Amino acid sequence: MAGMLETIAIPRASVFSSSSARSVPIADLSVSGGRRSSAVNFSQFSGLKVQLNQSPVSFSSRSESVRRGGRIVCEAQESTTVTAAAVTDKTWKSLVIESKLPVLVEFWAPWCGPCKMIHPIINELAQEYAGKFSFFQLNTDESPSIASEYGIRSIPTVMIFKNGEKKDAVIGAVPKTTLATSIEKFL
Repeated sequence: MAGMLETIAIPRASVFSSSSARSVPIADLSVSGGRRSSAVNFSQFSGLKVQLNQSPVSFSSRSESVRRGGRIVCEAQESTTVTAAAVTDKTWKSLVIESKLPVLVEFWAPWCGPCKMIHPIINELAQEYAGKFSFFQLNTDESPSIASEYGIRSIPTVMIFKNGEKKDAVIGAVPKTTLATSIEKFL
């Protein structure tokens, strides 16, 4: 079932019309029967659509007014997906060093191609070992002091910590089985 997150005002299309303006398709418009209502589906945002409703409202005069309203509806399925959370210089001690569970930390950077390849693997492992292991990602561009402290010279590097101590490290984009084997050693 779709839930309403927030009601917003949507300007009329005539506000945007201009002879110099370029037309860029961002949505598909569909009109359904019954109460005059329209739905605008945004192609760039999966699961989002705008519902526009026009309901006739009669007053004591002979003229008929139309009440317009709209809402953005998220139709995406609810998910309880577990993913590796971000850790920074400020949160390192509390999330990694003082953790009661063993911790896997992926050292990465946004520009790193192999890092993008290993992200889905880390997230799959986070789901599989939820409650048994904690999973974090540290952006080495944003937290260079932690990366330097642990001698990170190549990314992606995955380190496993237990009781606040570094126990294992895996360098490079490796298969899921390699990381799972490392994790199993510390359960």
